[in-house]
Amino acid sequence: MSFSVWALIIGALMITMVLAGSLLKRLPISPSMLYLAVGYGLGSAGWGLMTPDPRLMPGVLERVAEVALLISLFSVGLKLGLPFSSKQWRLPLRLAFVSMALTVAFIAVTGFYLLGLPIGAAILLGGILAPTDPVLASEVQVDEPDDRDRLRFSLTGEGGLNDGAAFPLVLLGLGLLGLHDLGIAGWRWLTVDVLWALVGGLVIGGLCGAMIGKLVVYLRTHHKEALGLDEFLALGLVALAYGAAQLAFASGFLAVFAAGLALQRIKENYQARLVPNDGPAGLQDKEAHLAVATHPNLAGAYMTQAVRGFNEQLERIAELVIVLVVGAMLPHTHVDLETIIFLVLLFVVLRPLSVWLGLIGASVSGDQRLLISWFGIRGIGSIYYLMFALNHGLSDTLADQAISLTLTTVAVSIVVHGISVTPLMNLYARRKLRKNRRNESR
Repeated sequence: MSFSVWALIIGALMITMVLAGSLLKRLPISPSMLYLAVGYGLGSAGWGLMTPDPRLMPGVLERVAEVALLISLFSVGLKLGLPFSSKQWRLPLRLAFVSMALTVAFIAVTGFYLLGLPIGAAILLGGILAPTDPVLASEVQVDEPDDRDRLRFSLTGEGGLNDGAAFPLVLLGLGLLGLHDLGIAGWRWLTVDVLWALVGGLVIGGLCGAMIGKLVVYLRTHHKEALGLDEFLALGLVALAYGAAQLAFASGFLAVFAAGLALQRIKENYQARLVPNDGPAGLQDKEAHLAVATHPNLAGAYMTQAVRGFNEQLERIAELVIVLVVGAMLPHTHVDLETIIFLVLLFVVLRPLSVWLGLIGASVSGDQRLLISWFGIRGIGSIYYLMFALNHGLSDTLADQAISLTLTTVAVSIVVHGISVTPLMNLYARRKLRKNRRNESR
């Protein structure tokens, strides 16, 4: 397909989103559903203008998905502003580690007995499909860093943490298939791929975010230097944290997430709107921006707001690209009765069961527990892990099964969660408001 045709299609799709964006928010239709449909129409099942084959180009698709995932993880880190001492952090931690591990185990058992997969492939499938998506779950994420809603905070934190937490289980599945070195009795996997990858990734990313953030704020407040280029700061910090962690054999995904968390905390006296407003009085000018950007009590918050705004725009573009590609790859799937049974089990049994077990004794309402159980949205993380497995030599038969199951799961998740997110979240907001009013009247 020529560049001119590509430009026409992408341009028309972006303008459509601008014109219809407000309408889509009121309807049970998500932007991802639109992208998926357009991608399917552009693929070999429709016009044949884009025909990505996961078997022939897993390297390119892995890198594209990886970049999109890194952008999203950094954005998630910037959104989570509650102090680490808050008890609410226990919820995403339990979801990202306990519930995620249980989901992998349940998927592995289902894959072994229902789909006839060898145990290594079954665990690999669990690792691919267990992580929830931080991009496609934007409608159920926190809107502001100080958002204390347990539902939104839990789902946002889970999406940021479990992509890195699932990586060791993907490597375990590949190791059992003879495609990754687990070490004698699994020692290398346990020490390097699990313990060091998780701890090292969080530490390296946290240090990068804290040091770079403090350095920028210091230069701005004390010397009026390092001003502007917040876009470079966002991309540079993502690349720095990821590169440093990967070279140290730690988790690059957790490092980028931790870098966003650390950068978000380089601020004082956070205000909801720090960028000067447009107006005839000339507030939106260079002097006003400079005053806020270099103010000792506002510089950190101004920096994180600017970085977050740019990163959220990148996140939307990444969502468009990846979901278009997923839609175009759907002709490579094969849906049979076993696949349908597997999908029903995953969405209405395995995910809810893992959440309920992982949150035993947690301080969440019944509504919150039900919605957390339902909104286990699959997306870019699963696409990345699928391509990662294909690049590591997954055999033809297993590769075909993994491709079909993963793409089908992601597509179904985009549709069913996209349809349900608006009415369910509106219902949740109304029920929560009524409950608060009853508590206030007592």
